[in-house]
Amino acid sequence: MSKKILVVEDDELLNQLITRCLKGADYEVTGVRRWADADRYLEKQEPHLIITDVRLPDGDNLSRLPRLSEHQPVIVLTGFGSVRDAVESMKAGAFEYLVKPISPEELLIVVDRALDTASLRSDHQFCRRRLQAQDDATSFMIGESAALADVKALIEAVAPTDMTVLIQGESGAGKELVARAIHQSGPRAQRNFVAVDCCTLQEKLFESELFGHEKGAFTGADRQKKGLIEGAEGGTLFLDEIGEIEVPIQAKLLRVLETGKFRRLGGTRDLDANVRVVAATNRDLGELSHTGGFRPDLYYRLSAFTITTPPLRQRREDIPHLVEHFIRNHNFSRRIAKTVAPEALERLMVYDWPGNVRELKNVIERAIILSRDKTRIGPEHLAFGPPRSTPEQPAMPVFDLDITLDELQGKYLAHQLHKHRGRRNRVAEVTGVSERNLYRLIRRYGLSNIG
Repeated sequence: MSKKILVVEDDELLNQLITRCLKGADYEVTGVRRWADADRYLEKQEPHLIITDVRLPDGDNLSRLPRLSEHQPVIVLTGFGSVRDAVESMKAGAFEYLVKPISPEELLIVVDRALDTASLRSDHQFCRRRLQAQDDATSFMIGESAALADVKALIEAVAPTDMTVLIQGESGAGKELVARAIHQSGPRAQRNFVAVDCCTLQEKLFESELFGHEKGAFTGADRQKKGLIEGAEGGTLFLDEIGEIEVPIQAKLLRVLETGKFRRLGGTRDLDANVRVVAATNRDLGELSHTGGFRPDLYYRLSAFTITTPPLRQRREDIPHLVEHFIRNHNFSRRIAKTVAPEALERLMVYDWPGNVRELKNVIERAIILSRDKTRIGPEHLAFGPPRSTPEQPAMPVFDLDITLDELQGKYLAHQLHKHRGRRNRVAEVTGVSERNLYRLIRRYGLSNIG
């Protein structure tokens, strides 16, 4: 997207020369000759750079520089070069002070440098978060399960595009990590990834944070504030738990997705939303759209491309790989190389993980601490509840005296298959029968669909 430049120069010929030069460099340029015209432009547009003469027929620009330079870099031109004017302009916030006449080559060098510097300043506050997030984004992608392979394939397909993506899944299943993987695999990878937690912000605060606000937009708004859409310019805006936002904000977000434009709270100018939107939810937005809790048009706009993150209990074969990753990459003491005992890994494999990958990470890091100087993590170092009972996973029944031994054997076998998630080799080991005999018993009692 071309950068917008406003040229304020009363010399008509020079104004045209500067404008033509910058347009030739693929900038979107508007030239005016009076501050009255500049003010009208600034009411509707927000340029990335202003080039202005220091003295104009309707005003001296030095008094305007502090306000102008707060929002974009300003290059000052003058035909009356003096050390004093240069010092005053730089103190007032000018990015550069150039004396006329100026060559096109010099002008383009200064313009490019000013825009690059402004972009670097905008990116600075996000760089550390991005570097920290890059390693985290890979942790969801560890494993060899079919469910994970499906997610990877979808990410690979959609990442090179600029399409809006909706990520669905349980809490802790890695929705934000999928969003980061989409960002890092796409053309916007070198720009910002900005995550917004939609659960924690009330309507007015959310609007101000997302869109920004103008000075005087509400009580306490003593200056202009740019929102997260502008902070993510050129990059990706991740809206986590989008199902929690209020309906009025949903309408404004829909406008951003459909038009690529937005306005700050209290503002009158349309600004460009040069961001890719990735949203996530653990709620059924389709159902919410039918009951009035979510706008159907926004739902259809978001769900054009959907990725569902599988819960950890549906990708149990990835648990050993994830455990190894968390042991190898924990961010505290690594003075002792740790391994996980087979019986501890067994407990990790049969647990239901209601908190998904996030819970597994917490359990492993706690176990590293509890195991102290030991090189092996045992079952005694794992701190979580027993596997959850579900309708498909009943607790071991209590039988009355009328049950036959054959019926007891069938129910016991069903219980063991539920407990060990259908892992035939483990059930055979626990029950003391051969795997061949176990398969015969499974067929006999009609238990083939368990696990």
